[in-house]
Amino acid sequence: MAEILVLAELNPAGGGVRKTTLEALTAARALGEPSAVVLGAPGTAAGVKDALAEYGAAKVYVAESDDIDAYLVAPKAEVLAQLVAEKSPSAVIIPSSPEGKEIAGRLAIKTGSGFLTDVTEIAADGTATQAAFAGATIVHSQVTVGTPIYTLRGNSVTPEPAPAAAAEEPVSVSVSDQAKLARVVDRVVEQKSSRPELTEASIVVSGGRGVASAENFAVIEGLADSLGAAVGASRAAVDSGFYPHSFQVGQTGKTVSPQLYVAVGISGAIQHRAGMQTSKTIVAINKDPEAPIFELADFGVVGDLNTVVPAATEQITARK
Repeated sequence: MAEILVLAELNPAGGGVRKTTLEALTAARALGEPSAVVLGAPGTAAGVKDALAEYGAAKVYVAESDDIDAYLVAPKAEVLAQLVAEKSPSAVIIPSSPEGKEIAGRLAIKTGSGFLTDVTEIAADGTATQAAFAGATIVHSQVTVGTPIYTLRGNSVTPEPAPAAAAEEPVSVSVSDQAKLARVVDRVVEQKSSRPELTEASIVVSGGRGVASAENFAVIEGLADSLGAAVGASRAAVDSGFYPHSFQVGQTGKTVSPQLYVAVGISGAIQHRAGMQTSKTIVAINKDPEAPIFELADFGVVGDLNTVVPAATEQITARK
């Protein structure tokens, strides 16, 4: 069976495998037999091997070195390129995070391969599905040169367990001086709330300009917490100072694709739609019946969010 390399994306400070890696392993099974690639400091693979095995990694290529951990992405791209040259996989799948996209781009140059980014599905024949022009067009593409490289958009695939051996195979690390030009001098672990990470959440509740104030975002947070959801915000809400930029959903923010997206007080400008319209189910709450968001929504509620959202939160909480 064809071997498919999957770059493992890990949580910081030994936090285990990110959900995006499990999604990539699941997607890889459509093409062949997945093999995970773990890149990091010595000891990195020990805490993630079981999870990789559970989701279908037949092999785990382990490249551990301070030369990988102490610099930015260039060493990772070099080691991955060496592995591609040695193993001749049928394809490489990388989670579509900012780092993942940079590694994929560098890998494509180093291997002379085609590269498809932000794919939402990969068929057995290698055809990838992408959303283009802010989601207005669905594109089906194939790589015709070199080893196909894909970055997989988060939440596009539901992770499915498929236990495999995860046979560990060490990889020798040889990093050029050119790859050591940008050193990591410090790492600060961001303090996170108990809510899911925005790009990985299966439910997202986002607030827009209609929320009207930073204080009123407590209404959005209350609904999110009742659903076990992440909180997002539109660009208008962020620019108005209602919520931090790191939670912005849209063309100039983060792209999300949850099972359920609840847009509260968001008009539905194309900039915002670009970041969320691949969501499986979209619910819109807005007092303006002509708001563009209703054209996209599967379910819509026309009403004052200050009345509708607290009532919904109360009903959801009562059913728990």
